[in-house]
Amino acid sequence: MSEPSKPTMRAAAAGSLLIATILLCGGIGFGLGSLVGAAVPLLLVGLFVGPVLGVLLVRSRFRDL
Repeated sequence: MSEPSKPTMRAAAAGSLLIATILLCGGIGFGLGSLVGAAVPLLLVGLFVGPVLGVLLVRSRFRDL
């Protein structure tokens, strides 16, 4: 018996998850920064935290990719 084929477009879904996480972290950083008067520095922090968190999420979700 042959193994069931993996769904196509998994790499695109993984990339979309990564980009969405980066944008979400940047948005959260900007939003929190706007509240405390440091929008740009916290935006940059969010944009640096986003890729790390995104890679961890993609790795856990698409471990077999």
